[in-house]
Amino acid sequence: MACVALMLSSAAPVLAQQLDSSAAPPPLFTGGDAVAAAGVAAATAAFLPLDERIARSLQRPVLQNNTTLRRTATGFRLLGSPGVLLISGTFYVVGRVSHTRGLAAAGLHGAEAIVLAEVAGGLIKWTTGRARPFEVGDSLPHDFQFLRGLRKGYAYSSFPSGHTIAGFAAAAAFTSEAIRSWPHSGWLIGPVLYGGASLVGLSRMYNDQHWASDVVLGAGLGTFVGIKVEQYTHNYSRNRLDRWLLSATITPAPGGGHRLALSVMPSSLDPRWRSPSQR
Repeated sequence: MACVALMLSSAAPVLAQQLDSSAAPPPLFTGGDAVAAAGVAAATAAFLPLDERIARSLQRPVLQNNTTLRRTATGFRLLGSPGVLLISGTFYVVGRVSHTRGLAAAGLHGAEAIVLAEVAGGLIKWTTGRARPFEVGDSLPHDFQFLRGLRKGYAYSSFPSGHTIAGFAAAAAFTSEAIRSWPHSGWLIGPVLYGGASLVGLSRMYNDQHWASDVVLGAGLGTFVGIKVEQYTHNYSRNRLDRWLLSATITPAPGGGHRLALSVMPSSLDPRWRSPSQR
């Protein structure tokens, strides 16, 4: 699953470069995106025949009775949801208060990527109606039924993994933002974030909530949306959310606490909001 996401994220350094404001923004979707999507589809299909074997292997008593593994899986499950959203919100607030635009942008765009990717994943989930492993005794990975997830709910909404989608969407957005603001940080931040997102997906398989192919598709979808959200928000820096949420100023209030002041100045033109590489 990590290799699928890293394949998609290989374009991040290019996407994260600062744009020439005098040039027209490049197209959001390219032929390379189609190739990447085909790669994710192929990887997902490749895991389908392995789903049952992997599920049964992870449910062996020697693994399931291991207290350390159970606690670790719980921690990474919580990181996938609600953890990455809480981290995004924290980045945004700390970035706004400290006037660190790169951190605030990472938080805002990370949250946008998570929400959009989860919506897309949810539409697939409820439409495909795949039974979760625990529901079918880890023995029927090909049990899909059109719109069954919408009719029968959680137990039939396995494909793809929502926690994995959120983890990889955040990893892609945060990594792309880091490369944009601190160009030499990608080699360190990328492996850490994508590695953590991979462990989120593995935890969902360990907990018998998802098949391996659910996680592979979730990784690819989350990574793709995370990169595209970051690309769009910087190619079109005057988009409404960025104008309102990155140009607002949080300052100490006279009577204590803080107050929020909105500005019509685009954040990219405000000298207080230059990234470190622009200062």
